[in-house]
Amino acid sequence: MRRLFPLAGPVSEPSARHEPAARSAPSGGEAPGSTAPEAAEPSTADRQWSLTEIADGYAYPPLEQGQFWLRGNMVASLDGAAHHDGRSQPLSCAADMRIFGVLRALADVVVVGAQTVRQEGYGGAKPREAFAQRRAAAGQTPAAAIAVVTSGLDLDFDSPLFTSPTTPTLLVTGAGAPPDRLAAARGAGVEVVLAGEGAAVEVDRVPALLGARGLRRQLTEGGPALLGQFAAADVLDELCLTVAPRLVAGGAPRIAHGPDLELPSDFALDSLLEEAGFLFTRYRRVRQSPE
Repeated sequence: MRRLFPLAGPVSEPSARHEPAARSAPSGGEAPGSTAPEAAEPSTADRQWSLTEIADGYAYPPLEQGQFWLRGNMVASLDGAAHHDGRSQPLSCAADMRIFGVLRALADVVVVGAQTVRQEGYGGAKPREAFAQRRAAAGQTPAAAIAVVTSGLDLDFDSPLFTSPTTPTLLVTGAGAPPDRLAAARGAGVEVVLAGEGAAVEVDRVPALLGARGLRRQLTEGGPALLGQFAAADVLDELCLTVAPRLVAGGAPRIAHGPDLELPSDFALDSLLEEAGFLFTRYRRVRQSPE
C-alpha cells in the first residue's frame, strides 16, 4: 500500500459536531487518538502498512464533551456499483478488509440498515487483541456495538447478532413500529432506541441519540439506502470509499441510493491510498462555520 495524498505534512483536523444540549453525551472516554502514538510519516513506498499505521491514518478527530462524528465506509466498482449479486465482498480485497477491520476497531458503534444485515449475514463485532489497549485507553468497550436501523423490524432476534454479541446490539426504530415486533425485540433483551414518533426512523436524529449513549465515534456501513438517508439529512461527516478496479454492470445501486439532494454535498479529500489498483479514499464533509 502506498500513500498518494497527502504526500507530506499533516491534514488539518476537521471540527466535530455538537449534540443538542438536551441530549448531551455522557462523560467518560478520551478523544480518539489522545493516547495513540504519533502517526507514521506519510509514505509513498509500496509496502504493507501495520495495523497501527492504518489506525493512525484513520483516527477520528478529537471529540469534546457533547460531540460526535459519523463516518461512512463503502466500496464501489469502477462503474459505480455498490455490490455484486447483492453482496459487497466480490468488490473487496485483502487491503480493503484490513481497513474495514481497523475502522470497526476504532468505532464505538457500527450503524447499519436491516437489509444489509440480512444480505451480508451480519454478526456482532469481535474484540481484537491488536486494539485492546487502544480501546481501553479511549474508554471504549472491547468491541463496537452494532446499531441496526429498521422500520419494520423484520429481523431474526434468535441470531447471534442479538443473542451473543460482545457488546449488546441496539435496534433503532420509530415509536410507531409494529408493536408485535417491538415486543419480540424487547422480549429477546434487545435495547430499542426510538428515533421518531412514527413508524419510519428519523435518521437525522440517529447520530445524536447514539452520541447521548456515549457512542460518539460512529461508523456506518450502509447499505446504500441508509447512506442515502444520512446524506439527505446532512449528518454524514466523513466518507471512506474504496474504489475497486472491477466492472460489474447490471442494476446494482450506487453507494448512496434515494431521492436527489436539493444541492450536492461538498466533501474535501483528506487522504488517498492505493494498492494493486484499489483506491482507498477518505473524504470529510465541508461545512460552513457558524457565524
